[in-house]
Amino acid sequence: MARESLAELRTEPFAAEREWTVEDIPVLTASVAVPRPVPAEDRVSRRIHRYYQLQCRAYLRYCERWLLPQAQAACRAALEISAPIPCLRAELKYQVTYNQGGLWSLYTQSRETAVSGPALLTRRGDTWDLSGGYPVELSAFFPPRSGWRKQLLALAAEEIERQERAGISQYHEGWRRALRRRFNPQNYYLTSEGLTFFFPMYAIAPAAEGIPVFTMPYGAESLRLPEGFETPAETE
Repeated sequence: MARESLAELRTEPFAAEREWTVEDIPVLTASVAVPRPVPAEDRVSRRIHRYYQLQCRAYLRYCERWLLPQAQAACRAALEISAPIPCLRAELKYQVTYNQGGLWSLYTQSRETAVSGPALLTRRGDTWDLSGGYPVELSAFFPPRSGWRKQLLALAAEEIERQERAGISQYHEGWRRALRRRFNPQNYYLTSEGLTFFFPMYAIAPAAEGIPVFTMPYGAESLRLPEGFETPAETE
């Protein structure tokens, strides 16, 4: 790269756990694992470290403010009918998906067990420019006025049709409209294969499909890495 910056970021998990009880009975547990740069000696590493420390604390506050009242209500309901007391569980984990050429990409995903029904999955994608320590917008991977949103939605529609023809996945009847309405340019991350974008659980498919993901490979359409960065093939 022409500019001086980190080529990649080395991290280790930072873990935290909390437990909430009602009359000494556990009703909610939460575990968090977020990335921690090591060593965090440069400006970029420190900025990224602060970001995920804030995410860790925010998730634990969310558990206490929103999930704990549900867990307490489920506990009281179980006590009234002498049923087993459920213990709800929430966890937040991360997966680094790309780490080379000055770009660092990952997703964090939370999983919440419910008293009944499937667990709720929520995913967030992050891609960082290691030269300045700032997030990279999805539009940066396409030339101006390239119609990148239309390209991504067309790729997703083609993949959904292929999956349904093969009988390997099932989507909501109105998935075409939902694709346009629920598309969020913040919901993406990089992998060695290409740019992966995703939709929230339930947005375009039943719970059994989890979080639908789609990948546009490098070199397809007008997809490119921003100027000054290298594709996986170029770094080999």
